[in-house]
Amino acid sequence: MNNFIDDRQSKVQTFKKDFRKRNLENQKTDIPGGLFIKCEKCNNPIYSEDLDKTLDCCPKCNHHFRISANKRLAITLDNNSFSELFENLATLNPLDFPEYIDKISKYQSQTSEVEAFVCGTGEISEIKVAIGVLDSYFLMGSMGSVVGEKVTRLIEFSTENKLPLIIFSASGGARMQEGIFSLMQMAKTSAALKYHDMAGLLYISVLTNPTTGGVSASFASLGDIIIAEEGALIGFAGQRVIKQTIQQDLPEGFQTSEFQKDRGFVDIITNRRQLKALLSNILRLHGGKTNE
Repeated sequence: MNNFIDDRQSKVQTFKKDFRKRNLENQKTDIPGGLFIKCEKCNNPIYSEDLDKTLDCCPKCNHHFRISANKRLAITLDNNSFSELFENLATLNPLDFPEYIDKISKYQSQTSEVEAFVCGTGEISEIKVAIGVLDSYFLMGSMGSVVGEKVTRLIEFSTENKLPLIIFSASGGARMQEGIFSLMQMAKTSAALKYHDMAGLLYISVLTNPTTGGVSASFASLGDIIIAEEGALIGFAGQRVIKQTIQQDLPEGFQTSEFQKDRGFVDIITNRRQLKALLSNILRLHGGKTNE
């Protein structure tokens, strides 16, 4: 009799567990996909509409998510003020690198962009600026010949039209598929900025997560004012490579925005939600004039 009761209780417990499992599975299928996003830093779930309201900053830990070039332009510029430049420059394959063009085509399809750098003119609080944004969703924002050419042309356009220049960097560095042609862009963009500086014009460099490699070693580090978003990774080589090279332990928080500001490389650290107001104030302090 006792064995019968024990067996009966065991079957009941098994049934309850199976029922709970099926119920949970049914509940999961009722939740629409994309409704919640897990924070990359604190692992808390975030309601996607709340994330939109905070400009893709975690409302719990303030982690700044990566955003596309289009979204960056939308939250930075006045409504309907952006006019794109040099949008038809297309990447070639100078070294005949295997499957390179196929990879470019894949990212063009995923991002609806021709290349990793989007640039043009726009207005911030009605002040006209030349602006460019590297898109980390396009081949990690790497700088090849076309990216370097577009950055250079934007700088030259800014110089010729006497416009303040703003560039948002988010990059893994030089594009290895183009070898030396990619590395040459560092010198080209830096030389163009020299003429921009000689013309007495303002260049604001905004460093976002991540800004590394050849981009950080060229135009990203040459701003008259260098602004970084909170918690951004900023550096040249990766921590593992540096540690293996110098055979020393690296400081806590190495290559973060806060570390770079403490060492004098970054002038201002800001939250993304205050960035447009900050840029507007800087432009006005440096004589920016509203469109009339």
